Amino acid sequence: MVNAISITDLKKKYGSFEALKGINLDIPEGSFFGLLGPNGAGKTTTIGILTGLVNITSGSARIMGYDVVKEYKKSRAIVGISPQELNFDPFFTLDDLLTLQGGYYGMKPKEARAKAMELLKQFGLESKSKVKMRQLSGGMKRRVQIAKAMVHDPPILILDEPTAGVDIELRHLMWEYLAKINKEGKTILLTTHYIEEAENLCDHVAIIDQGRIITEGTPKALIRDVGESMICIRVNDWPEKMELPQWQYTVVDNQLHIQTSDPDTDIGHILSILAKENVAVLEVKLKKSNLEEVFIKLTGKRIDES
Repeated sequence: MVNAISITDLKKKYGSFEALKGINLDIPEGSFFGLLGPNGAGKTTTIGILTGLVNITSGSARIMGYDVVKEYKKSRAIVGISPQELNFDPFFTLDDLLTLQGGYYGMKPKEARAKAMELLKQFGLESKSKVKMRQLSGGMKRRVQIAKAMVHDPPILILDEPTAGVDIELRHLMWEYLAKINKEGKTILLTTHYIEEAENLCDHVAIIDQGRIITEGTPKALIRDVGESMICIRVNDWPEKMELPQWQYTVVDNQLHIQTSDPDTDIGHILSILAKENVAVLEVKLKKSNLEEVFIKLTGKRIDES
C-alpha cells in the first residue's frame, strides 16, 4: 500500500525545548487518519512541518513520496490545509476568496471560480457567495475554511480542528461530507478535540503526547487492547464453588462484575455458562469502553487539557 504521508524519526527543537522527539508515522493513501493529543503534544508542530510552516531539526517527512524540504513545491501542491486558526481577508466575498485561493495553485480564474461555486453549493453557502467573510457566522467561516483547502482538489487534506466552535447539527453534516470524500479517495489527516469525531470518522488513529507517539492503531483495536469494558450481571444466588476461569471478575452480594476486552462476544458465552449451571440472571448491564477512556488511560489527561 502506498503511503500518502511518511514521517521518519522527526524531531523539532525550539532552543532547549523538544516539541517532537523522533516521531514515526506512516499514513496510507486513502485513509482517514486521526492524530490525537492534549494541547502542546506536538500535533500542530507536525502539521506545520508537513505544510512547510515549521523547519525540521532532524528526521524527514514525505508527502506522496516527495520530501517536504527538498521537493517542497511538489509536496505542497498536493495538500490542502485547513488550519485551526481562521485565516482570510474579512472584506473578500466568498467567491472571490476561493477564486483567489485557486490562483495560488495555478488555476485559471474561470476554472477557479467554477470550482469555488461548486464548493459553496456543496457546503450550503451558495446563497452567500457575494457576502463578505466578516459577515458570516462562526460555523459558516469553518465551512469556508475547509472549502479553501479543497479548491485545487488536492489528494490529501489536513484538517486541524475542523469543527471547533461548530454546533452539533452542523458538525454531523460536516462528518457526513468528510466521510463521503474519504470514500471517494481523499486521504484525510485530522486533529480534533472531539474524541467522538475521531471514533466515528477515523479508520486509524495515533496518540501523541509530549512529542512522542505513544500508540497507534484502529479505534476498535485500541479500545479492545487498552480499554476496560465491564459486564455487570445480577443473579438470584451465586453458587459458592462456581468459577469463570476465562475472565477476571468479582462477586459482591450476587453482583457479578466481569472485565472484558470483547464484551459483545463474551456476554453470550457467560450467559450460556450461567444457564447451564441453572443460575438465575435477574439483570445484565454492559459498560463499553471508548476511545476517550483509552486516551485518558494512556496520557493521564483529557484531550482538551493542556
